[in-house]
Amino acid sequence: MAKRERKGGLSGRQKAAILLISLGPDVSASVYKHLSEEEIEKLTLEISNVRQVTIEQKEEVLEEFRQLALAQDYIAQGGIAYAKEVLEKALGSDKAMNIINRLTSALMVRPFDFARKADPMQLLNFIQNEHPQTIALILSYLEPAQAGQILSALPQEMQADVARRIALMDSTSPEIISEVEQILERRLSATVVQDYTQAGGIESVVEVLNQVDRSTERTILDALEIQDPELAEEIKKRMFVFEDIVTLDNRAIQRVIREVDNNDLMLALKVASDEVKDIVFRNMSTRMVETFKEEMEYMGPVRLRDVEEAQSRIVAVIRRLEETGEIVIARGGGDDIIV
Repeated sequence: MAKRERKGGLSGRQKAAILLISLGPDVSASVYKHLSEEEIEKLTLEISNVRQVTIEQKEEVLEEFRQLALAQDYIAQGGIAYAKEVLEKALGSDKAMNIINRLTSALMVRPFDFARKADPMQLLNFIQNEHPQTIALILSYLEPAQAGQILSALPQEMQADVARRIALMDSTSPEIISEVEQILERRLSATVVQDYTQAGGIESVVEVLNQVDRSTERTILDALEIQDPELAEEIKKRMFVFEDIVTLDNRAIQRVIREVDNNDLMLALKVASDEVKDIVFRNMSTRMVETFKEEMEYMGPVRLRDVEEAQSRIVAVIRRLEETGEIVIARGGGDDIIV
């Protein structure tokens, strides 16, 4: 049973149901596209339980939604402190804090929101002399493309250290995040969500490394192989996944098709997206496509582990072809030249 906000008041789920009813079926359908199956199920059940919505309830819910939307817009414009200042002038201190607290806890405003809108080179100038752990924390909260540009511009002797710290980073206390934020941007002083937020990790450093140029990536991975071989190997495994084959040009895809085992490719394509299948099939002869489709149809159910192993072998081939210069994988910030 959903918890009520106050005695005789509406629960958050009830308000959401009333809001969607008020917005109409078309808008509600658009909202549903952004929800999980569990959320859709709970919300649909709540909507079905609504017998009658009074005009007062409808107006109250719509006004509350408007205020929350405005607050979120203010946060996007100038951070939480700016949103708080504007809302205090408009609604008073108590109501402003109530809205801000609900937004930060419900929407989980991510730290360093202002930094994600900043120019990467400006950020670099500000953080390049900080401790590698501080740089790693900041980069782990930026967009991968931003973080990749900054990582590429750091001194070579620092790049691998920072990448390693991002990969090994676990949860960071709100006090430390708040302290670093205050150094980086005074406006976002003490308003970070009071929760241990997760940033960093291997997936984070993989996203960053996928945005750096090839020479920077190689420098970092070579250094990591010396410092922490197991971590370097795990990062390399995730650097290019099978679905990324869509980023290769036609010549590279044709080279990969000639190099890999046909059975591996059939297994990998068996559960691949239509986009991946279309691109691969476009780079095969008509006869080969027909053969593949027939074989895949008669293949029957396949084990996920077998598919993943086949995809891993194909990715290994792609990485090897790139290392020998036979194909080029497009990367952010690089000036790849094909001669």
